[in-house]
Amino acid sequence: MLASCSSNESASPTAPPVVVPPETDASTDPPDSEAPGDGGLDADASDEGDAGPPPTKGNLRVMAANISSGPSLVYGPAEGVRIFQGLHPDVVLIQELVVGGNSIAEVDSFVTTTFGAGFTYYREPAVQIPNGIISRYPILESGTWVDPAVANRGFAYAKLDLPGAHPLWAISLHLLTTGAAQRSTEVTALVAQVKAVIPAADYLVLGGDFNTPVRAEPCITGLSEIVVTTAPYPADGAGNENTSGPRSKPHDWLLADVDLAAFGLPTAIGQRGYVGGLVFDSRVFTPLADVAPVQPMDSAAQNMQHMPVVRDFLVP
Repeated sequence: MLASCSSNESASPTAPPVVVPPETDASTDPPDSEAPGDGGLDADASDEGDAGPPPTKGNLRVMAANISSGPSLVYGPAEGVRIFQGLHPDVVLIQELVVGGNSIAEVDSFVTTTFGAGFTYYREPAVQIPNGIISRYPILESGTWVDPAVANRGFAYAKLDLPGAHPLWAISLHLLTTGAAQRSTEVTALVAQVKAVIPAADYLVLGGDFNTPVRAEPCITGLSEIVVTTAPYPADGAGNENTSGPRSKPHDWLLADVDLAAFGLPTAIGQRGYVGGLVFDSRVFTPLADVAPVQPMDSAAQNMQHMPVVRDFLVP
């Protein structure tokens, strides 16, 4: 079967290479005094999810990921590719979607190689660090809404032809590092767009790199108007919910509206179920055989500043 990595991108076929600097708060994020998970998996944590029958696997796996890496912060280094391949998402809300020289052919090849034939995508055109949506399901409509606080990316969205009665709207966000007030301004604009465009009966999932140092931020209160923002939150097998590179801050989120959240399941990988979803860190995940071809230190790749978040749903 031929790959159908068709893009709705309207930029010219070839754009100049982009070197993206590390996020400003990455250099000031203090290293953890313990191992990345929360000191590593202890004997009790290693049994997490093992009791009882294997968890039910959903028919929709969504992943929020800002896992570009390497000296130029791009997608293409093997570490990020392996993480995507090991987690098998159906829909990815991706940030900093920079691939090589950013030609359509290069992005097409990245999506085909990483996710497989039949996946399609939308990538924001003509911005420095574009957000995007990569999907197993056909994209019915896509575009970007203006982020009033920043010019080098927007709010990327795609309406997906999810099997069943209701389409799924997916929104990829990358909020500013500069402060809570700026992030609140961004979310206020996003919520207004969602209310104006997306029918209440449709499903909605949004997520990405919010750069929040704590969960109790005004931007999260603002998002609670359109999605469920309460616990349980995704975590690794040791219970650590933080997603920054040193695993000290909850930078990354994956949130569903009330209708879709009702079909949420523990994220099922191998014999384990992660109740609120999974924060994936190859340094603490066990057994790695369940997420082949991931290697133990993939999450410690050069300039990989975030851990991805995964949630499963069983949608009728």
